[in-house]
Amino acid sequence: MTFHKYARFAVTGGLLLALSACGGTGGGGLGALFSRTPTENAGSEPQRLTPAEQRQSTFFDLFTNVDDPNTTVEVNRYIWNAALEVLDFLPVQSVDPFSGVFVTGFGTPPGGGQAYRATVQVTDPALDARSLNLALVTRGGPASRETVRAVEDAILTRARQLRVRERGL
Repeated sequence: MTFHKYARFAVTGGLLLALSACGGTGGGGLGALFSRTPTENAGSEPQRLTPAEQRQSTFFDLFTNVDDPNTTVEVNRYIWNAALEVLDFLPVQSVDPFSGVFVTGFGTPPGGGQAYRATVQVTDPALDARSLNLALVTRGGPASRETVRAVEDAILTRARQLRVRERGL
């Protein structure tokens, strides 16, 4: 029974020590030992920090959403428009141009017998294959890799055509 008392004491002490090391630099504690202050050059004015730079991050910042809600993902307009053109036989269910995602319902391509549904995400402003993420699904499950690759190639080819046409190359 005494072993459990000592084990509980050791665990509690370790947790308290770990928490004290996470403390800020305002007035002592273990956090003050590891604080970093900007160095000042002799003869120059001290560096002024903005309030955002002065704020110390804490453990609880992991659980808060401090991202700017007005930040959007930039998408390549050629890939975006090309994907809409190539997949125009699919009914569009939702579109979010700010995050670069659109989702379609099931539709059958002209001359085809298989129905498909697509989710397209354009993640980058570059006209590059890495900017395009495509998920293609049939009613029976995921589409074959060859089909997905063929649709991706068609979208990227059309995107290049749109860019060339717009720039008059």
